[in-house]
Amino acid sequence: MTRDWPRLPEFRDWQETCDTLHGHTQILGKMSAALAPKEASFGHLALRLTARGWETRPLPYPDDTGCFVVALDLRTHEAVVEHSTGHEDRISLTPHRSVGAVTRDLLAAIRARLGADIPFDPTPNEVPWDTPLDADDDHATYDTDAISTYFFAATRATIALERVRAGHPGHTSPVNAWWGSFDVAVSLVMAATDTRPFEREVAVGWWPGDTKYPHPAFYGYVSPAIDGLADADLGVRLGRWEPRLGEFILDVADLRVEENPSGAVADFVDAICRLAQMD
Repeated sequence: MTRDWPRLPEFRDWQETCDTLHGHTQILGKMSAALAPKEASFGHLALRLTARGWETRPLPYPDDTGCFVVALDLRTHEAVVEHSTGHEDRISLTPHRSVGAVTRDLLAAIRARLGADIPFDPTPNEVPWDTPLDADDDHATYDTDAISTYFFAATRATIALERVRAGHPGHTSPVNAWWGSFDVAVSLVMAATDTRPFEREVAVGWWPGDTKYPHPAFYGYVSPAIDGLADADLGVRLGRWEPRLGEFILDVADLRVEENPSGAVADFVDAICRLAQMD
């Protein structure tokens, strides 16, 4: 094992595969939207990154007689449906199977087990295309090497964020995988003080880049926003304000030369949290 951060390509160099994978995660998200019990702050929509890939939480059967989990296994490159009854269905993501084909096969597998359809909304969210998921035969590029590199990088980022979350003294969210923005992220709550009688949230996360910012990076922002934050000094060597995004950025490329990359991520987050405590 190496301490070096994984060398994920620039977004443009694997965009077609990234968009296909993003589409596959939307399938899981839409199933969560249909069946997961509703939570505050849309927590029921969140997925999680596990040792094998993206995964839903247990989703109840519509008749409440059991549950199932849908996962993208990025080691075997399959979509997997696991039922509390012990049944399992596996659907290949290769060779270059489209988002539409995988969606149709997943829905058919679930229908066969349940004996009924689930209320699945195929409209994609927060992506630059609007083709329904079950009709999307355009996104069909699946480079297994690029996927494996992405998964290594995403796992490393998730571990770093889990450590940040564990060290935060206040309330936090879980480290969630968001299928709309295609990132992993955690929210850290800054408690109210005598001079600031309201909480602030620091949202920090990692994503592989996109058309707006094509570099893998960690990000952080404060909510409610603080006036003058763009001109504030983070006080750490790595990390900066990115005006195009309106948030702080720590490029993964900068972490690759660090002896302790996870420590640099923690320093970046701590610096944002210190700013968030300003009155």
